[in-house]
Amino acid sequence: MFNITSRKPTYEQNAVQPMRDELIATGFEELLTPDDVEKTLNVNDDKTILVFINSVCGCAAGSARPGVSYALQNNIIPDKLYTVFAGQEKEAVNKVRGIITEYPPSSPSIALFKNGKLIYFMQRLDIEGQAPEQIASELIQIFNEYCSAEGPSISPEYFEKIMYAKQCGSKIPLFKG
Repeated sequence: MFNITSRKPTYEQNAVQPMRDELIATGFEELLTPDDVEKTLNVNDDKTILVFINSVCGCAAGSARPGVSYALQNNIIPDKLYTVFAGQEKEAVNKVRGIITEYPPSSPSIALFKNGKLIYFMQRLDIEGQAPEQIASELIQIFNEYCSAEGPSISPEYFEKIMYAKQCGSKIPLFKG
């Protein structure tokens, strides 16, 4: 669900909910506050943590979300899966971006952390123009190199039922509350 106790979101929550739901259906948990981000990423337990910075843009809808979902069908995946939503929970996103100091702010983007350190980052520049299968292929290579949790994140049968939200961000209603 969403957090409206902080800065106002950019878009109407109900309009972006399908974009959240497809990642949650794949096994992601949402980080809604800076405190959530701090507690999640400031750990030293040798676990890999994937953070997907979600977005309403077309490359998130057409490539990034389906690509990461396909990659999580691999037999080796990160230990933990989290997502923040750019333009919605702005403080949580800014907290993640503050940890990713080697790259400019980017959404959508995909970050892999271990022991509180960024070990891989796929920024929007790397996503634009790529098919979901290309993104999945690169992520699978990264998972095989750095991760050790057993995949897939969800059963293939459940995965086949996921519907991907494909809507142009310019057509999503802005938050009026």
